[in-house]
Amino acid sequence: MIRDLLAISAANQQKARAVIEDCGLFPAWESVGATVNLVGSVRTGLLLHRRDIDVHIYSDPFDIAASFAAVARMAEHPRLTRATYANLLQADDTCLEWHAWFTDIQGESWQIDMIHLPPGSRYAGYFETVAERIERALTPETRLAILRLKDVIPPEAGVIGIEIYRAVIEGGVRDATDFAAWREAHPRAEIVDWMPGEPA
Repeated sequence: MIRDLLAISAANQQKARAVIEDCGLFPAWESVGATVNLVGSVRTGLLLHRRDIDVHIYSDPFDIAASFAAVARMAEHPRLTRATYANLLQADDTCLEWHAWFTDIQGESWQIDMIHLPPGSRYAGYFETVAERIERALTPETRLAILRLKDVIPPEAGVIGIEIYRAVIEGGVRDATDFAAWREAHPRAEIVDWMPGEPA
């Protein structure tokens, strides 16, 4: 089981990188002067079954039309089958939120979440720091514990990755039973902004 989960994760990481290359994600945004940073489970190497790619995007000057132009360039690919958009510039998120669905060469659908942030956004650089801290905090044992939990927790449970990461790294959780008890004691509102502390 240990070898299987690590192998599945590594294989899906490789597939995610191939999707990023194939769909033209970075060139599309760079063509409008933006910078793209990987965040989330692809960045931390904790991707398992969920085919989801997260990026944060920055441009200065910030231009809504340029945001549309970048996604339009991606949409020229015949296997980018759908995209959605939300203007959250007046919300706490302070961003443009894009979601696109891309079919890889094996016929599997990947969701690409693209958050376009203006200069001065409260989340500018934040999730990059979260990913860096998680990467530094991981050990072979905690990486495997996270993958095991991702493997056994069903999608319908509505668990987000940061819950698992905090439970394992900070809470010492190692199995689904302990995770359920830990989650009961830690409402999501308390942890969505969590990141590991700086190493001593």
